[in-house]
Amino acid sequence: MAETTSPLESDDSTIEAQAQQQTGQQQVRLRIDQRDMHTSYANAFRTNATAEELIVDFGLNQLVGAQRQSGQTGSDEATGEIVFQLSNRVIMNYYSAKRLVLSLGGLITRYEEQFGELKLDVAKRTSGGGSGGSAGAAES
Repeated sequence: MAETTSPLESDDSTIEAQAQQQTGQQQVRLRIDQRDMHTSYANAFRTNATAEELIVDFGLNQLVGAQRQSGQTGSDEATGEIVFQLSNRVIMNYYSAKRLVLSLGGLITRYEEQFGELKLDVAKRTSGGGSGGSAGAAES
């Protein structure tokens, strides 16, 4: 029987094993300083990359100037513009980005196991059932 690994395990080593290897087998105590931390909400993101770093911009998609207009066919159509208001930029190296992807993947897997699949297609979300979720990538 083949042995399986969790999404948080990569290259046959656990996070703890990686930490020990990176610190020279020493035990290190981690202290978290949250004094300068700021919290913000984002419902959209934009990514970019260089050869050495990943850049993720976070912000809000906001519908501006939505109005109802009667179209030529007699149907009502909403008009407006979506403004992607950037609020935060995170720049990270590829190693940290990969750790983040693995961690987020594990969290999303557990969420979907408990609450059901997160449907990224808005039409499928609104036409019945399943968990929502409203984050998405903004067009560059």
